Amino acid sequence: MVLRLLHKERGLFAGAVVIAAACIALGVPVDFVLFGLTLAGVALFHHHTLQVALTGLAVIVLYKLGFAGFKTGPGLGGLAVHLAHEWVILTNLLGLLLGFALLSNHFEESKVPAVLPRFLPDDWKGAFVLLLMIFVLSSFLDNIAAALIGGTIAGTVFRGRVHIGYLAAIVAASNAGGSGSVVGDTTTTMMWIDGVAPIDVLEAFVAAGIAMFIFGIPAAMQQQRYSPITKDAGAGVRIDWARVVIVAFILLTAIAVNVVVNVRYGELSDRFPFIGAGVWVAILLAALWRRPAWSLLPGAFKGSIFLLSLILCASLMPVEKLPAASWQTALGLGFVSAVFDNIPLTALALKQGGYDWGMLAYAVGFGGSMIWFGSSAGVALSNMYPEAKSVGRWLVHGWHVALAYVAGFVVLMAVLGWHPTDKRGKSLSVSCTAEYTGAADCSRIRG
Repeated sequence: MVLRLLHKERGLFAGAVVIAAACIALGVPVDFVLFGLTLAGVALFHHHTLQVALTGLAVIVLYKLGFAGFKTGPGLGGLAVHLAHEWVILTNLLGLLLGFALLSNHFEESKVPAVLPRFLPDDWKGAFVLLLMIFVLSSFLDNIAAALIGGTIAGTVFRGRVHIGYLAAIVAASNAGGSGSVVGDTTTTMMWIDGVAPIDVLEAFVAAGIAMFIFGIPAAMQQQRYSPITKDAGAGVRIDWARVVIVAFILLTAIAVNVVVNVRYGELSDRFPFIGAGVWVAILLAALWRRPAWSLLPGAFKGSIFLLSLILCASLMPVEKLPAASWQTALGLGFVSAVFDNIPLTALALKQGGYDWGMLAYAVGFGGSMIWFGSSAGVALSNMYPEAKSVGRWLVHGWHVALAYVAGFVVLMAVLGWHPTDKRGKSLSVSCTAEYTGAADCSRIRG
């Protein structure tokens, strides 16, 4: 069985190589083709994602060194300048990813997730309220943690029988809840680190809220028909309030450091990873009260290196050759993120600039929910429920997620419209700031 699956994956990747060769023949830049092959490899070889990402990064760097050069200059000198510019963003993100792994464990050990089932109604509305809880949790926890907490609770209250349509809804709820919060999703955290204000992604909640009801109610009814909810889950559990305080302390520290650095010392934000460092100062101080689960760090570090490799790949792309930033491009990125990881897609969009950041946050954050491997939350939950690792069953039973994505996007466009800004929130209809990447054609960036 394993050999047959591996043979199938290799066959699909060979097909991707043929398509890549055709793209090069049609004039698509080799940089993007190599990046696309890397993402295809990540999508196909799920058990070797780190190796695929690092191999793709190495191939892209070698190609740049030998043929295309870097925007910051040719050869090793150009690479060194590029890395000197990127190291703060990458280090900040590494600090947050590792810190949030410990933060999520603190929240789980607080026993709050175990108590939540007490508040669930005992019909289909209970399944829907659980999705709402996951939505809220994801707004201040990492969406992966929210999905896993939701999956754990679902396994308890539904006696281990969770419908695939409901699993898709758990992933969608975690991604929707994180889409409007800079501490709720890696994509929005990347935007925050790169200078986008938290209030600029907040509008994603307009679309996410609409989407929540469109996928949540059908999924809850699916689950109730498949395996009704139990009434007594979570009885006799006591909350560890010290850990709840620690979670709040770490989150507030991250937000406070970001605000102080960007408002008072904005010129220093590109020189040192203040946010990541601030989170770790808070974690170490809190460790005097409750010991974190340090054993989680090796696994979290491996996952973080995988994500950072893809982000670094994206930073090397010639973004001036991408389609102009527009609402149509943002809508399309949501569908693309269902197939390819949304982290590098967000990195590309940040390099390009000129987006309505709330609309982009919703698109790349929620869009990946349409297929199980389209988001890290989906991959994590599918490891807990292996039966979900079927694209066909996910699409058939989770049909409401794709419908919800489009409906949420349409409502967001109708209510707020498309308002592109630079990363500091200044409207591009007034001015345009050229990035170091050289994207100085303002009329093109406005879309």
